[in-house]
Amino acid sequence: MPVSKPDCALLILGHGSTENPDSSQPSWDHAQTIEETGQFGSVHCAFWKEEPSFRQIWPMIEEREIYIVPNFISEGYFTRQVLPRELEIEGHTTVREGRTIHYCDPVGIHSAMTGLLIKRAKEIIDDSVKLEDTTLIIVGHGTNLNKKSTEAITDQVEAIRASGEPFARVLDAYMEEPPFIADWQTLTDSPNVVVVPFFIADALHSYQDIPVLLGIETEPTAAASQREVFRQNPYRFGDRTLYYSSAIGTDPSLADVIVDQVSYFDEHYRS
Repeated sequence: MPVSKPDCALLILGHGSTENPDSSQPSWDHAQTIEETGQFGSVHCAFWKEEPSFRQIWPMIEEREIYIVPNFISEGYFTRQVLPRELEIEGHTTVREGRTIHYCDPVGIHSAMTGLLIKRAKEIIDDSVKLEDTTLIIVGHGTNLNKKSTEAITDQVEAIRASGEPFARVLDAYMEEPPFIADWQTLTDSPNVVVVPFFIADALHSYQDIPVLLGIETEPTAAASQREVFRQNPYRFGDRTLYYSSAIGTDPSLADVIVDQVSYFDEHYRS
């Protein structure tokens, strides 16, 4: 059933960035989409590195019941430590100063992400390219701060492998821990490789850092919003072809995932 909570607020949390103007844009886009449906009394965004900050947002919300959905990929360091600390919440539901605050799961662990990743990979390859001749790489950041940061990606890789889609191989790779995305040419042996960034935005990492690691740029470029096109696929490396997509978090369907995390909360966490 569609979500109908006209007396509740939805708060979407994002990372944001002081260096890249595109980091917060997907959260704002999804918030506008959800707001237009009228499913919630109000829809807000708050960010770790931009304004409004997590601590600034509370006076802007009038409703007494609030659902918080982290627009983050993994259930790791930020969603389990940083965000609850900054928001001064504990557990799934916090009652404070006459407000009831529900803390939902991050979007990246939602089951719908598997289909979105497959769809994104198929969208960017040429119609003549056979999946049997194509390796799909899901790329993330990687970190030693929390092992769960890579679980969201490895879970998706396993789910795609089990989906029946005939990719030659499905792999995970990372910027800062092995297997490194910079080694994509030795990690794969298929004639075609498609790389999908498991990031929320076309920001610093997915738009500027990873292209250098892939070898499709020699140095970080301007922000995505400052260029006319995202990328010029495909890229040729000898007899091999590389396709690089925009970040999965920019998909318009993420608005539905955000709302569905509210439904999931009500079904699994509300007492």
